[in-house]
Amino acid sequence: MKRFIPFIKSDPTVAVVRMQGVIAGGTRGTLNDASLGPVLEKAFARGKPVAVALEISSPGGSPVQSSLIGARIRRLAEEKNIPVIAFVEDVAASGGYWLAAAADEIYADPSSVLGSVGVISAGFGMHELIERYGIERRVHTAGKSKSMNDPFRPEKPEDVARLDRLLTDIHTNFIDHVTARRGAKLDSAEELFTGEVWLARRATELGLIDGIGHLKPVLKDRFGDKLKFRRYGVRRPFWSRFGAQVVEDAGHMIEERAAYARFGL
Repeated sequence: MKRFIPFIKSDPTVAVVRMQGVIAGGTRGTLNDASLGPVLEKAFARGKPVAVALEISSPGGSPVQSSLIGARIRRLAEEKNIPVIAFVEDVAASGGYWLAAAADEIYADPSSVLGSVGVISAGFGMHELIERYGIERRVHTAGKSKSMNDPFRPEKPEDVARLDRLLTDIHTNFIDHVTARRGAKLDSAEELFTGEVWLARRATELGLIDGIGHLKPVLKDRFGDKLKFRRYGVRRPFWSRFGAQVVEDAGHMIEERAAYARFGL
């Protein structure tokens, strides 16, 4: 009842937003702006928190969704004048690090994997396979570039060059985001944007994060032992546990497991 009594100051509260999984639009990923946006809006608005903490464990995913979520975090932080502090668990790589960099400060466990500031595109070349079995591929397009990198046709140098340009432009956007957010903290003598990953102690030395630390000890040390935590996260609807959704979720789990496996997790 104390919080409703005039002139009695209530205990400080930190809103904790959990961000775990692959970043992808629609139903393909756990994290995207459509599902996470309302969670973030509520976390920043409810109860005047002294800070918003991000619990991050993500191997990355869509650069667009990463950018949308990161931009929303920055907009809300500036509108509400609330500091944002990220705490990395298993991994914040690629798009996961994009999200972490949207925070004002980043902390991690000593064994956390961080970085992978790069862009990847992967696929298969299956034209020889279908030729072996006498399968004819029929594709009709209007526009010579419409069938770029068709996996059932031999790779074309012009398609590779076009894809390289796209990847380079996305990589530049990623670098600009990290540079703008981390600024002078980054070690300018090191190559930080090659797609390499580091454990937390080395990431601290490189300026990619601010230090080693876990959520509750760091925040209680800063805001006091009476600090309270209010948790927010994306909730799956009840109907998603049944029918075709179960099969679809199983496919997503395999994809997500493969994404984490790239970092030995």
